[in-house]
Amino acid sequence: MLRFRNRSEAGKELATHLQHCAQCSSSVVLALPRGGVPVAYEITQALHLPLEVCPVRKLCVPEHPELAMGAIAPNGVRILNLTMIDEFMISHQQVELITTQERQTLLRYEQLYEHKRFFPRINHQSVILVDDGLATGATMRAAIAFVQRKQPDFLIVAVPVASASTSKELEADVDQIVCPLKSQYLMSVGYWYDDFSQITDAEVLQILVQARTDRN
Repeated sequence: MLRFRNRSEAGKELATHLQHCAQCSSSVVLALPRGGVPVAYEITQALHLPLEVCPVRKLCVPEHPELAMGAIAPNGVRILNLTMIDEFMISHQQVELITTQERQTLLRYEQLYEHKRFFPRINHQSVILVDDGLATGATMRAAIAFVQRKQPDFLIVAVPVASASTSKELEADVDQIVCPLKSQYLMSVGYWYDDFSQITDAEVLQILVQARTDRN
């Protein structure tokens, strides 16, 4: 497979590489919103696992919203790319201002997705972190740092497509990386999808409601 039709197809393909997780009743799937949610939903359907979200927010380089200088997650987690910050000469004040703004958005997401109400206990669990792809890996690094604080027994990062270099860098931080497509020249995650339409908050909520209904 050279490209995915959409995130649902990517999730179904990814699920075939995660069959070993279906045997573990203590596994839980955590999706990075928004794009990771439809991918993760297909995994939970195939493997009969619970789905919740791990809210994260990218910290974008000023005037370059496609570039991440870091990311944040709940409980004060912040990951910074110091090389990127130095390269674009971003001041400490700018970093702190952007962090403050994004923490407000992150709090809104936590409330919207009822993060504190539904987020599972993951200590001594096997956790599968899912996104629709890895480019710089900033948001995934923040998600990993957040989850690691909760002491899971086993941590898997599962993505349909990734930069080969980013995937290699993350290997030391998790127990396993599952990725069917790794590219030396990723260009962008969206390049590997025919349909990479933006996922809305309403769509995320609809998927979460469906996943929770399926478990009841």
